[in-house]
This record gives sequence, structure tokens and C-alpha cells, in this order.
Amino acid sequence: METFSNAKKTDTLPEFQTFLLNKKLAPEKNVFFYALWASKFFNFARKKQIASNEYQENAVTEFMEALKSDPHMPEWQIRQAHDAIRLYYFHYLGLKPNHNLSAAKPDDFAPELLKETQRLIRLKHYSYSTERTYLQWIKRFLEYTRQTGKREAATALDNEDCKNFLSHLALKEKVSASTQNQAFNSILFLYRNVLCKEMGDLAQTVRAKRGQRLPVVFSVEETKRLLTCLDGKELLIASLIYGTGMRLMELARLRVKDIDMDLNTLTVRSGKGDKDRTTMLPITVKEPLKKHLIDIKDMHDR
Repeated sequence: METFSNAKKTDTLPEFQTFLLNKKLAPEKNVFFYALWASKFFNFARKKQIASNEYQENAVTEFMEALKSDPHMPEWQIRQAHDAIRLYYFHYLGLKPNHNLSAAKPDDFAPELLKETQRLIRLKHYSYSTERTYLQWIKRFLEYTRQTGKREAATALDNEDCKNFLSHLALKEKVSASTQNQAFNSILFLYRNVLCKEMGDLAQTVRAKRGQRLPVVFSVEETKRLLTCLDGKELLIASLIYGTGMRLMELARLRVKDIDMDLNTLTVRSGKGDKDRTTMLPITVKEPLKKHLIDIKDMHDR
């Protein structure tokens, strides 16, 4: 494992990069830059004679301030540098993060914990809907632990709290299995990524039963009748969703450059899992889409 003593200026920490890729803690295209920022911090910290297994907030703060003093350094690169240092210490080295929350009451540490959770969700490029869902469930979980009066600090949260909350959802609130799983995934993110704790065995958790349901699917004729009730932009939107299989937010983010009229294809950027893919452009939508693009260009020119 790399240390400050052998982290040279040009060292890009290959083991750290492999770790980030295997754990999926960062997009593949950003892994090299996270390692580069960590290496630059090591060079900075070595001058202050900080050991490789120590995390000192003051050194990180000084490093961040040095980056901010550079007028040509964009804000997003400063955030990336801070995230790289955090990933190296609290995930790669496995040190316990110091959120300055250990002595805080739940009413005090909850906002900071949610803020840190939001930052890490965005670091992983999760969708906005996932971010909103995770934060809502974590907020409910922290409120539950406050009401039970069992936890006085963020670092004291443990598996028992998670078990009790999930069992409470199943037994008292009668939530569905999918809802309980959604809550579990949210708390799992909190424990693994923010608190840097493993959940352990949750076998004793009462799980909501998942009932078997048959999907309700429109027939081709029903879909045609539905589309005949629409016109204009609404018809174009519905036709694109039906004909391409795109999700609603994928359609909302579609750009003109992602439409290939010659090959009759659409390129979906940063879809589910932050992956790109290509789908077909239905012939029946091609002319209405061309007309729509011409109208939008006219409006833009005006």
C-alpha cells in the first residue's frame, strides 16, 4: 500500500485506482484524476511530516486553501481533490472519518450527516430521484433513532438501529417489500459511505412480504387508441417514449446532437447506471420530430 514516503510527484497510485474501480466508488473516467489528487496531497503533507496512516483535518484544510488561492483552479476540481483525499483515507485505508459529530446530539448531527450524504451521492453521480429518495429515508431513520432515545451520536449508530427501523416499517407501518428495500438501500449507503461501517448480519430483521403481481400491459390497439387522443408536443413525447423505450428523464435530457436522422438512431447519455446506449428512432416519429426541431430553431433564432 502506498505511503507518503514513496508517493512521488508523478505517482498515480495504481493500487488506489484499482480499488476505486473494483468498489465502484468513482466513475471510471475520473479514477485517474482522483489518484492524481491524492498523490499531490501526499507531496503537500510530506512537507509537514504527517504519517501515511494519519488523517489530519488541518492539513487537508491547508491543502484546500492552497488550491482555492489559485485563480485558475475551477471549483469542481477543488471538490474533486477533497473527495479524492476522503476516498483514500476512509475507504482505501479504512480509517474512521472524523465528522466532528461524535459528541453531537441527534438534532445537531442530522443536518451535517445529511449534507455529507448528499455530497457523496453526487460524487457517485446518482440520479436526482435516487438522491431525493435516499435523503428522505435517512432523515426518517435518524428521526426514528431520536424518538427511541437510544442514540446520542452519529458514531453510535449500529446494526441494531437498522434492524429495529426496518422491522418497525414492516410491523407498524405495514410498508410493502419494495418500500422496505428502498429504505434498506438508503441506510446501507449511509453506513458504508458516510459512516464507513459494515451492516453485518441482518438476518433477524422482519422483512415485508413481497406479493406476486401480474404486470398490466397495454395491447397494441389500446396503445393506438391512447395515442389518437394526443396531438402536438404531447403526442411526440408519448410516441418517442413508446417507440424508443426511453425513460422519462432520459427523454427530457435528449439533445439535438444525440439524434441521427440518417441512421435512425438516438443516443441516450448517462442513462441508468451512468451508462450511454443507442436505441432506434421509429420511422413514424421521424417527420414530426424534424418539424419540431425546425420550430424550436425558429423560436431560438427569434
